[in-house]
Order: sequence, then C-alpha cells, then structure tokens
Amino acid sequence: MHLPFPFAAITLGALLLGLTVIFFEFNAHFTLSMRDRVLPAQLERGLPLEREKLSRALLLLGLSLGYFMVLLDTTVVSVALPAIHNDLGGGIIGLQWTVNAYTIVFAGLLLLMGSLADKLGAKRVYIAGLLIFLVASAISAFVTSLAGLILIRAVLGIGGAALLPASLTLLSHAYPASAERARALGIWAAVTGLSMAGGPVVGGIFVDMLGWRSIFLLNVPLALISLAITILLVRETDRNPGKSLDLAGQITIFTAITAWSFGLMEGGAIGWSSPVILAAFGIALAASLSFLFIETKVAAPMLPLHLFRRRNVSVGMLAGMAINIGLSGILFLLPLYFQQVRGFSAHLTGLALLPMTIPLAFNPIVTGRIVGRIGARLPMSAGLCLTGLGAWMQASSNSDTSYALTLASLLLIGFGVSFTIPSLMAAVLSSVSNEQTGTASGALNAFRQLGATIGVAMIGSLLNVSQSFLLGMHVSFVVLTVILLGIGIVTFTCIDK
Repeated sequence: MHLPFPFAAITLGALLLGLTVIFFEFNAHFTLSMRDRVLPAQLERGLPLEREKLSRALLLLGLSLGYFMVLLDTTVVSVALPAIHNDLGGGIIGLQWTVNAYTIVFAGLLLLMGSLADKLGAKRVYIAGLLIFLVASAISAFVTSLAGLILIRAVLGIGGAALLPASLTLLSHAYPASAERARALGIWAAVTGLSMAGGPVVGGIFVDMLGWRSIFLLNVPLALISLAITILLVRETDRNPGKSLDLAGQITIFTAITAWSFGLMEGGAIGWSSPVILAAFGIALAASLSFLFIETKVAAPMLPLHLFRRRNVSVGMLAGMAINIGLSGILFLLPLYFQQVRGFSAHLTGLALLPMTIPLAFNPIVTGRIVGRIGARLPMSAGLCLTGLGAWMQASSNSDTSYALTLASLLLIGFGVSFTIPSLMAAVLSSVSNEQTGTASGALNAFRQLGATIGVAMIGSLLNVSQSFLLGMHVSFVVLTVILLGIGIVTFTCIDK
C-alpha cells in the first residue's frame, strides 16, 4: 500500500543529486575550453557540445550514485538495528556483527580492490561491485536468520570495497584537467554528507512503513541506474596486466582485522581470559606483525610503509581512525538509546539525528576554505575536540534528559566531524607526491574503515560487560571522549600547519 511513497522519495533524491551534478556541470563560472572538457574518443566522433555536457553530467551522476550506495548502506542500517534485534534476536553481539560484517570486509579488501582496478580495468571492477551490491541487497530483504543477514552483509562489503577505489579512478580518467577533476571530486565527495544526512531519515521511514527488510531494497534502483550509466557512458581505463598483487599482505591484513574484531566483540560474552579470545588476539597480533614484515620485503607493497615517515601522514591516519571510531560508535549507540530508552520510533530517530548529520552535508565546503587559508592543524584538532566534547555531553543521558541538551551535543559532534575529515584528508594528501596520492588516499580510507570496525567492536564490548544499557552507554561515551580529546591534542602538537 505504501510502497510508491518511499520509492518516490528515493527517486526524488536521486533526481536532486542528478540536478546538482548537472548544475555544476553547466555552471558558466567555469570557463575551461570545451576541448579540455570532453573525452578524447567522444571528441573524435564530433558529438555536439551540449550533448557532451549532458553525457559527462550523467557519467558523474552514475559514479556518485555508486559511492552514495556504499555510504547509505551504513547509515540506514543504524536506525534499523532495534527492529532487526526484535525480529532476528542475537543481542548486542548480533547487532555488532550485523554492522561489522560489512565494515570488516570493506576495510580488509579496500587496498586489494584498488590494485585490481589498476590491473583489470576500473570499469570492470566497478561494474562487478555494482552487481554484487545489487544481488546482495535484494537477497538481504528476504533472509530469515541473523546468520544469513550477517553473511550477506559481508558480501555487500566486497561490493563496497570494489566500488570506492574504482569510482575514484574512473572519475580521475574522465576529468583529466586538474581544475575539472577537483570540481568533479568535490561533487563526488559531497555525497558523503548527503548519505549521512538522508540515510537515517530515509531508513527510519522505511523501517516504520515497510519493516527493516525494506531498507536493503533502497540499493536496487540506485544500482540499476548507476549500472546503466556506467555501461553506456563510462570508458574503460588502461589495464596493467603485469601489475603484481600483494596477496600475502592481503591475507595477513584481512586476518588481522577479522581476528582483532572477533576478540573485541566476543570477549565480553565468552570471557576475556578464555582460550578462544586469547587465541584470537594471538592470531591478530601475529598477523599484524607478519603484515608489517611483508610490506617491507615485497616489491609492490599494498601499503608502502615509507609513507608513514612523514609526520602529517602518520598523524593524519591516526586522526582518521580516531574520528571514525567516534562516529561509528556514536551511530551505533544513539539509535539504540533513542528507541530503547527514549521510546522513539525509527523515523523519529532519524529526525532526531539530523542536527548531527546535516553539518556533515554542508560544513565540509566551509572547512575546505578554512584549511586553504590557515592550514589543516587547527581545524583538525578543533574538530576532534568538539566531537569529544559532544560525546562527553551524552555521557550522562537518560530517559529524562532534555532534547535541548541532546541537540547541543549532536551539533558539536556534527560540526566536529565535518571539521576533522576534510582537514585530515588535506594534511595527508598535501604531504605526498602526485604519484602517491592514489596510494595515500586508499590507505587513509582503509584506516578510517578500520576505525569504524574498532568503534563498533569496542562499544559493543563495553555494553556487554555492563549491568545495564544506560551504564554501558555512559562508559562508552566517556571512553570515546578520552580517545577523541587525546588524538585532538596529538594532532595540534604534531601536525604541520
């Protein structure tokens, strides 16, 4: 009965995104010559300029939709966690695995997928990621067990890991001129804010109207649109069949991430001194050390360790991990708090999160200008500290807490995160050569996803060992405050202006 409304809403969102892209593409403020703006093969065919503009706008739309799906899949699930728990059970640990099955695989395969895009062609890898996302999303809506959902979420992580680096590579090739590329990447990056702002609201509406299973169907029309555009308009990049893959490094880093996550998530339930948990941490430590050793020996490492000799790079990676520990932990806690403690519905939970998510959509533009004027150090450290202060304000929340206090804390968190992420990206990428930007950005994304995995695992463990959800939530917010403020001080001390 209600199916047309939510699908109309998501279609309208896609159209608005497309209109935004086309607006920027046609904006007369950018006066680059048309010869620099068209793809070489299309220039040779002599396509009309207006048609060429529309073609490039649609290309950017298609690639942006892929990234939008990757991020949307995280934000819509956050408000559906209580409903998933009520239907499939599993407790806090089950909810942790529902979230982290996606992020573990995503983080563990991100660097490998970037290498595969170079080796096989970015278009092939991108289409493969879309097909995986399309099929897995459709299956997710019909699973009947928590184990099945966790498994499909892991498959979705494979698709997400393929989409992110491949879309970046395709955009870079489609917009070879530096000014055009920067503008296209700016639009592509703005999708982060759109998914953060709209995901919880759209997800909440779907959960309340159609049930939690419907949120996974959101990806289906988006994937189909992106797939059609990619097949018809996107050119394949040059392949490098001789590029070697660091398979030993891939196996060890994936093992390390999985083992660390398992130990952190299951330790509270099984027992921190149990043989299973001790073995998990032992495997995690051995795999981590093996990965570092392998990366110093192989000819083409997936993570060149020499990058970390640059202080801005190493501290920026640490800041990226810390901000995602905080953000993922907060996004895990607050929907549970709003729905289980405050009694909010799913869509009201999405609306309640808007003061945090709206700044993520718009403030990065302002932050970029600030960084251009005064450098990355102050915005990055201030953002981490603001996020930590917002987390501290949530540390005493209960069922009677005024929403005015919650509103203030959410605004601090939203502005803090939106100051931090663009600043740390600028600090890292400005410290490496042009030839190293792809590797550095891939490593930064991997560190951020690793932070998201750690955040959910750590918060879940604290909830599991606490006598009540509220006590566990209070302790969790205190821990997040310490981490964020501590790394904020480190960045202010160590980052070059």
